[in-house]
Amino acid sequence: MAPNFDFVEWWKKEQQQQFRGTPVVVKMENPNYTMLEIESPQHSSGSPPFAAAAEKDKGRKNAKQLTWVLLLKAHRAAGFFAWMALGLWTVVVAINKRLILGQGKIQGQEKGRILLKAITGFLIFAIFMLCVEVAAHMMGWHFVQRPHLPPAFGGVRNLPHSIYVSWIYLRATYIAPPLQFLINFCIYLFLLQSADRILLCLGCVWIKWKKIKPIPVNPLLKSGDDDVEQSNMGYPMVLVQIPMCNEREVYEQSIAAVCQLDWPRHRMLVQVLDDSDDVDIQFLIKAEVAKWNQKGINIIYRHRTDRTGYKAGNLKSAMSCDYVKDYEFVTIFDADFQPKSDFLKRTVPHFKDNPELALVQARWSFVNKDENLLTRLQNINLSFHFEVEQQVNGVFINFFGFNGTAGVWRITALEECGGWLERTTVEDMDVAVRAHLCGWKFIFLNDVRALCELPESYEAYRKQQHRWHSGPMQLFRLCLPDIIASKVSMWKKANLIFLFFLLRKLILPFYSFTLFCIILPVTMFVPEAQLPVWVVCYVPALMSLLNVLPAPGSFPFLIPYLLFENTMSVTKFNAMLSGLFQLSSAHEWVVTKKTGRASEANVLSSVQELKPPVKLSRGTSESGLDALKQRQEQMHLLPPVSTPRPLTTNKKLNRLYRKELSLAFLLLTAAARSLLSAKGVHFYFLLFQGISFLVVGLDLIGEQAS
Repeated sequence: MAPNFDFVEWWKKEQQQQFRGTPVVVKMENPNYTMLEIESPQHSSGSPPFAAAAEKDKGRKNAKQLTWVLLLKAHRAAGFFAWMALGLWTVVVAINKRLILGQGKIQGQEKGRILLKAITGFLIFAIFMLCVEVAAHMMGWHFVQRPHLPPAFGGVRNLPHSIYVSWIYLRATYIAPPLQFLINFCIYLFLLQSADRILLCLGCVWIKWKKIKPIPVNPLLKSGDDDVEQSNMGYPMVLVQIPMCNEREVYEQSIAAVCQLDWPRHRMLVQVLDDSDDVDIQFLIKAEVAKWNQKGINIIYRHRTDRTGYKAGNLKSAMSCDYVKDYEFVTIFDADFQPKSDFLKRTVPHFKDNPELALVQARWSFVNKDENLLTRLQNINLSFHFEVEQQVNGVFINFFGFNGTAGVWRITALEECGGWLERTTVEDMDVAVRAHLCGWKFIFLNDVRALCELPESYEAYRKQQHRWHSGPMQLFRLCLPDIIASKVSMWKKANLIFLFFLLRKLILPFYSFTLFCIILPVTMFVPEAQLPVWVVCYVPALMSLLNVLPAPGSFPFLIPYLLFENTMSVTKFNAMLSGLFQLSSAHEWVVTKKTGRASEANVLSSVQELKPPVKLSRGTSESGLDALKQRQEQMHLLPPVSTPRPLTTNKKLNRLYRKELSLAFLLLTAAARSLLSAKGVHFYFLLFQGISFLVVGLDLIGEQAS
């Protein structure tokens, strides 16, 4: 239970005790003093003569002891306010330091300023109402029941009291009912989404229990001929595409991993699709392609001078080449992905003797999941996405959203559904929905994994999440008429509209932001509207527990995960609105920044077959990049350099995020108001959630190293 400081009642009680002449004994053995009050009978007018002197002496003792009590209480109060002032001053100094000394930048050009202004206005109102409520509480203006007007004006004491009584009446009569209706509506959406998540988890348990796993109809690829060339004819022609844009840190690892796929070389072609506008990076990628071309790999380099359509435009341009018609399947890997050598042998056989199959999607694994707190929390989210959502949807309805990479497409299916379109920032989901409407089926392989990298900074993660949540709303506006007019079954239409788009892409960010970031603090200032404790604490904790189950090693981060998901709701909600209403920010595409950590473990394999051999020493180069540079210089692919390019970048500049900071102070203000209502669970939730917003707003979430 949160503490309840009622100094007014204590003062009244002390005054009454003093007039009755009650002695007070103060024990000073330890700072936690105690008061012993001894009731004495009222003195009558017929008291003995010596009673007056004794009463006078007691009065002097009472005054002295009361002075000690007041001094001790004043000391405690001063300590409390000093602690609060120190915490506030620390935050102000941190913000001032980053603004004035150039150690940080405010995201002043962000979209969604209307939402920021609304949050700021609400924050100002909350601070004002907190001051009013504290003043009213100190004056003893408490109302157990709603006051009635105008009869209540008969008992008003002064003008401020009458204004406060009017506010209570208006709040309870006109504000609380619609707010309670909104609360009930959001609770209904919350329970609906929670039921969907529970059903997905039950489906995952069923899959594990029954050991359901996609099995190829005919896993054999070789033709059975003794001749090697003839036996390889059983392998279909596969086109492998690596789209990239200014990927200086990761281009080597992705090209090296793809070129080492275990597949007949004359049955595979690698396309490096470069949209880089940096001439130096273009030269480096060309040199890497030339190196693998000299080793006998069928690899070509394509560069676009115009980035129209971003990734979708890049893939569309590559598929328009004349030689693509000779290939049956296309595999896509983003620039930071490193598939294992047996990737194609474990995915392509599922297409054989299965003409209705359009896509085989593999799971992602992360090389830097333990790098900092942010990557750990991302690992929880994505582990649930692949282990539960993708696997359950793939097994039971043969449809899920294409993840944009680490997947194999049947080229015929791509062409039939219209190919890559540039109309949204989620071209992968777009092509998957259109293929599903054309009747094609998908398979998800949970045991086939491709190594990749998670964003390590909040700025990169925030931009990625904005694109991932604004794009689906754009797509929903565009695809809704096609879904309704399609010839698929009503069940598939309902699944696409209500489950895939509305429930998981629109309702989830809406209620997360509205319920926990807006309605909850509002109920602290409108206590007549009640938000149950089980909505604030118990059900969210259960849902977070279900999310953590696919990543058992992340159980210690259960509470930070719950708080961080609510913190990210402001970004997801803003992105959802921008995509739904076609705001300018919905069409922004920012390449997610990588650090190249995945190359540290696997870059050596790309140089071991080069001649003459080079003995690599892990003591001199932890990542092996020094030896790789030396080998490239020997092959005259790169100009010799005296100092190798450092792996570590400069220390990042922290940013300040206004919406997150405004919500942090709003929630902390609401937490202070909850002390007056003695709402313990609400107080602690608002306190920790406000601290979570403050950490994210100051861009500290990605700085805690493992």
